[in-house]
Amino acid sequence: MSRQASKDTAAELLVRRLLHAAGLRCRVEHPVPGMARRRIDVAFTSVEVAVLIDGCFWHGCPDHAKQPKSNAEWWRQKLARNMARDAETTEHLAATGWKVLRFWEHEAPDDVALRIAATVERRKGRRGLGRNR
Repeated sequence: MSRQASKDTAAELLVRRLLHAAGLRCRVEHPVPGMARRRIDVAFTSVEVAVLIDGCFWHGCPDHAKQPKSNAEWWRQKLARNMARDAETTEHLAATGWKVLRFWEHEAPDDVALRIAATVERRKGRRGLGRNR
């Protein structure tokens, strides 16, 4: 497992390139405020938009996740903890005013980047109204 990329995955890199080409600047591997050892894959801190791009296996994609046959109980527990941690992180960020966008690694990078850009632009417009949420 130590050889598995936890950041800068192919899906993340593609989406970040598209966002950068669209003129959007972001923070990469930004710490989750108030939660130790948790990171946001792509963060737009000025408008509080958190983007998390989840791997199908590690985060339990309903379409693509496969349960290992060897050591099945250990893997079931491990993957269940990952999904619980994802839910906890999402709830924490949302409770503190962040807009959380979660995507699967198999989603089309162009579509993901468009949805992110639209959300960031919407939040920028609200910022001009005197509130950041």
